[in-house]
Amino acid sequence: MPDGHNNINSGDHLEFEEKIADLDRQMGELRKLSSTKGIDYSAEIRKLRQKQVAELKRIYSNLAAWQTVQVARHPKRPILSDYLNLMVKDFRELHGDKCHGDDRAIVTGLGHIGREKVLVVGQNKGRNTKEKVTCNFGCPNPEGYRKALAKMKFAEKFKIPVVTLIDTPGAHPGIGAEERGQAQAIAANLARMSLLRVPIVCVVIGEGGSGGALGIGVGDRLAVLEFAYYSVISPEGCAAILWRDGSQAPAAAEALKLTARHLLKLELIDAVIPEPLGGAHRNIHDTVYNVEKYIVRTLRDLKRTKIENLLENRYRKLRLIGSSPTEKLRRRTQAGRERIKAAVEAVTSKTKKIPAKV
Repeated sequence: MPDGHNNINSGDHLEFEEKIADLDRQMGELRKLSSTKGIDYSAEIRKLRQKQVAELKRIYSNLAAWQTVQVARHPKRPILSDYLNLMVKDFRELHGDKCHGDDRAIVTGLGHIGREKVLVVGQNKGRNTKEKVTCNFGCPNPEGYRKALAKMKFAEKFKIPVVTLIDTPGAHPGIGAEERGQAQAIAANLARMSLLRVPIVCVVIGEGGSGGALGIGVGDRLAVLEFAYYSVISPEGCAAILWRDGSQAPAAAEALKLTARHLLKLELIDAVIPEPLGGAHRNIHDTVYNVEKYIVRTLRDLKRTKIENLLENRYRKLRLIGSSPTEKLRRRTQAGRERIKAAVEAVTSKTKKIPAKV
C-alpha cells in the first residue's frame, strides 16, 4: 500500500486501530528526520510499512459488526460526489420534483459509466459542515424520493438503465417531512421501481439505513461494499428501542446481522464488492474502480435479458426475501411446474377419443 494511496492522517484512525496509528506516527517521525537531517531511513520505513499491512490484514479480515458500522461512517470514506467525479463521465444533473423543491440529499442525473448510458440516483451526505447541512446529513425528504421517481420514469421512457448509490442513515424524520408525506413517497418508490421496465442496479456505498435506503433500493441486483452496512434500522435506534440504552449499539449491530458478509449468507443481497486493504477511505480510487467494474459487468448481463423476464425475475426476487429455504425452493420451481402442468393439459385436450368397436 504505497503512501500516495493512503488518505489517512494522524487524527483519522478509528478506535480499534491504535497499533496502526502508532505505526503511522513512527513512519511520520522517520520521514521528518530524513528530511531535516538528510539521513536515509527508507529501510526502517519499509519494515514499519510491512508491519502495518500485516496488522491491517489481521484487523480487517475479522471486523465485528459495530466496527464495520464505524468504517462505513468514516469521515473520509468516498461519498456520492467522489463517485460522480471519478466514475460517471459527462454527468448532467437533473433537479426538482415538480411539486415542492429540490432536495440536495438525493442527486439525480444522466451520464456514462464505462460505455453504458445511465441515470444515476444517489444519496449525498456532503463532505464539510456546510455541505452536510445543505444535504441534511444524507437524510432525504419526501421531495427527494419524488424527484428520484420522476427521473426514473424519464429514464424508463427513453430505455435508459438506472444505477442507484445508497448512503444514508435513514429518511429524514422531521415534522415537515411527515407533513409532506414521507412514508407515502417511499412506498410509491417501492411500488413503481418494482415495475420499472429498465434494468436497475443498486449499490450500498456506505450506510444503508431503514426505509431511507430502501426508497431507492429496489432493483434487479443489489450489491454492498465490503465494509458498508444495510439494515432495517440503525444500531443506535435498535438499542434505544430494545434496551432503552444507546450504549448497547454494538450488541444491536451484532444482532441485526447488517454486514455484507451476513447479508450475502442470508441471500438478501446479490454480491459483495471488495474494498482496498483497510477500507475504502484508505484508497478511494480503487474503491470507485471496483464499483464501476461491478456496475458495467452487471448492466451488460441484465441488458441481455428480455424485459418481461427481467420484471418476472425482479418480482420473484422480492417475493423470496425472508422466506425459508424450503419456501424459496418451492417458489423457484413454481414457474417450471406450472409450465409442465400446462403442457400436459394441452396434450390431454388434443387427444382424440377412439370410438369403441361394436
